[in-house]
Amino acid sequence: MIFRKTLLATVIGATAMGAALLPATASAENTLRMAYDADPVSLDIHEQLSGGILQLSHMTFDPLVRWTQDLEFEPRLATSWEQVDDTTMRMTLREGVTFHSGNPFTADDVVFTVERLKQSPDFKAIFEPIASVTAIDDTTVEFTTSKPYPLLLNLSTYIFPLDSQFYSGTDEDGDPKDEIVKNGNSYASRHLSGTGPFEVTNRQQGVRTDFERYDDYWDTESPGNVDKVVLTPIGENATRVAALLSGDVNFIAPVPPNDLDRIRDDEDVKLVTMSGTRIITFQMDQNRVEAFKDPRVRQAFAYAINQEGIADRLMKGFATPAAQLSPAGYAGHNDELTPRYDVEKAKELMAEAGYEGGFSITMMAPNNRYVNDAKIAQAVAAMLARINVTVDLKTLPKAQYWGEFDDRAADMMMIGWHADTEDSANFYQYLTECPDPETGAGQYNAGNYCNPEIDALVAEANVEVDLEKRAEMLQAVEKALYDDAAFIPLHWQDLAWASAQNVDIEPIVNVMNFPYIGDLVIEE
Repeated sequence: MIFRKTLLATVIGATAMGAALLPATASAENTLRMAYDADPVSLDIHEQLSGGILQLSHMTFDPLVRWTQDLEFEPRLATSWEQVDDTTMRMTLREGVTFHSGNPFTADDVVFTVERLKQSPDFKAIFEPIASVTAIDDTTVEFTTSKPYPLLLNLSTYIFPLDSQFYSGTDEDGDPKDEIVKNGNSYASRHLSGTGPFEVTNRQQGVRTDFERYDDYWDTESPGNVDKVVLTPIGENATRVAALLSGDVNFIAPVPPNDLDRIRDDEDVKLVTMSGTRIITFQMDQNRVEAFKDPRVRQAFAYAINQEGIADRLMKGFATPAAQLSPAGYAGHNDELTPRYDVEKAKELMAEAGYEGGFSITMMAPNNRYVNDAKIAQAVAAMLARINVTVDLKTLPKAQYWGEFDDRAADMMMIGWHADTEDSANFYQYLTECPDPETGAGQYNAGNYCNPEIDALVAEANVEVDLEKRAEMLQAVEKALYDDAAFIPLHWQDLAWASAQNVDIEPIVNVMNFPYIGDLVIEE
């Protein structure tokens, strides 16, 4: 990382609460003391496509374009754009922007970034439509797609230009500085130079990360007045809430459903909630369990799970039961699809498939990534016991879980997903398409589910510029996945943030769950 000031690491106490406390010298009124349930797994924003990485990206980098709270496009490092023809878009870039290293931002950095994204195991699938990106001059870049592509601006919200000079060459070990190492140790995972409002000044993985306002940040019209941010991961829900109520931190996320009323009733803090679009699912690995190749078994598992019960009792109503990937408002949302909880039907299907006596499986889930993730996994395991399926469940902290997920280390694995392009096709691209390491398709399809006919329909929809016709195609995809029980949908997770009364979080939070901390105002 770039160190603008020498900052010695401070480790306070051995408990999660102790980690949340700050030394007295860091308690200035313009310091945001933020507690998330986990910290980013890396400083390399192309290493993992996840909420934590994208939250980091918006703090330390700027995208070409970003979403407003109303899901409109807002110019950032791109100031304007023009659709030249069906497959070409030209963007004009902001002038006078510098990276934290002091290097100037130019079109070459955009080209470098997109080419690296197309090499990233996690990102290359969504960037596959881009055939080429060309720097016309320092402030003009041209994107060419292989076919007409209706979501190029959506995609631009995930292009955070990297400092090409900073990440070029080799490190002291002779390794390329731009090397992407999944769950490993690389130059990019330990060093960062962005254009964003904050620089990383100190990082202790799993303990705390310190940020300071970048003095030369280009957005002088931003209302943000936060000078320093201390991000402390506090995995325990009760401890995270207690840290806020005691004043040890002044912003937390997520707020657990069990504590919503407690925070609402405290006059010293504020609560902001909104409906979410992140789907929580379980995937059934057909490469590990022969029975999962039988659609009747997969359907039986879907019938055995009580989504409404989980949403009502475990999530305290702070979730929407799901029977598909696409939430209401997305093009692919199919109103005909509803949860199908029916234990007797599940038993019938198991018997038809020859598994009336059941079988044993392993299951893995994180315990600090999604709201109540470990409790949800325990509930699902108990529900499957009713159809004679014995579950060996293991839950892990987020930092350890993703490596196990990448290795497909269990027969059933939990995955939550927010569509990166705010479009239904993104769900299919990562979660249900036939896995293909070359293209990145199915990168998070731990079920190894594969239906080429459905994939072909998704591909057809992705080049359909008639949005009404495209929506019909995507809704047909949802129906086919539902009929095939490609995965087990649970619910869409609602969102909740809480802060001290003088921390004005409402304008900077959004349905994507990427708070724009650079625009945050701490009132005096």
